[in-house]
Amino acid sequence: MRLTCQQTEHFDREGYVVAEGALSDADLDPVIGAYEEYIDRRAGQLCAQGKISRNYRVEPFDRRLACISEENLEIYREMDIMECRLQAAFDFLRNEALMDLVESLIGPEILCSPIQHGRAKLPGNLEFRGQGDPEEGRKQLEAVICENVAPWHQDAQVHLEEADPCFILTVWLPLGEATPENGCLQVIPRVHHHGLVYWSEGFGLDPQQISGAEVVTLPMKKGSVLLMHKLIPHCSTPNLSGGIRWSMDLRYQRIGTPTGRSFYPEFATRSRANPALVLREYESWRQQWQAVLEKIPTAQRPRRQHRPLAVTPIAVAGRTEPPSRSAS
Repeated sequence: MRLTCQQTEHFDREGYVVAEGALSDADLDPVIGAYEEYIDRRAGQLCAQGKISRNYRVEPFDRRLACISEENLEIYREMDIMECRLQAAFDFLRNEALMDLVESLIGPEILCSPIQHGRAKLPGNLEFRGQGDPEEGRKQLEAVICENVAPWHQDAQVHLEEADPCFILTVWLPLGEATPENGCLQVIPRVHHHGLVYWSEGFGLDPQQISGAEVVTLPMKKGSVLLMHKLIPHCSTPNLSGGIRWSMDLRYQRIGTPTGRSFYPEFATRSRANPALVLREYESWRQQWQAVLEKIPTAQRPRRQHRPLAVTPIAVAGRTEPPSRSAS
């Protein structure tokens, strides 16, 4: 499913668009099933090691990891795409239906950025019930609950300077329903027209810079996909439900443009000019990530040294000039 003319116009005007029903259960269920299998295997290991009291196999997908995390956070900390390196996740990164959406905005030469995440947004009401010091356990659990309540930020803030001039498309999608109760996304539209990055002292935006701005809340059903410009401010709200809000956030750009994370593996997901460029070998992808994370763990990756306020005009030009989204 490609974006309609109305949807591409909405993206250009507002800086984001939600493609409702763009993906089917057949697209998403293999990813969910792979996560379920991974969690089941690891829960069995933790049980055998005496680190959790039971495997919680009777719990549904949106509850099982939450129950486990009240006792032990090891599995939760392995859920990111590059950490657990599931074949179903690799296959989904070049899913044909997803690539059709991305091609509508980037063109047919598509690169998957290494800035890719799978997120298990834990409920905010969990209580530590594990082994060890109760106070330390409570603090660690609270920390991981808070880490997925994303503050207002722009994705242009998370890559190195080399990628500043490039159009990088954020793709966000829930693996179940995303609601205001379980922490769906909010965006501030049209900011991409300003060509500005609103830095704060830490990660995210200074609240004064967006005070009074229009905020759009985006509840989404399973199968819907949010496509967003890297200059659009967005955040997620706390998860006040009893279950996990599972999601993936991915980034795509034109082949040949810098990702801003050149030290991590990128790969082509579609090329109509040269289909041989597309990486189809799961084992190659898995080994690349394993090797590079042993050398540069995510906590030690290089960070930005400069924080320019304005980005080059070519990064925010309109769709009437196709090179604007494929600048190198």
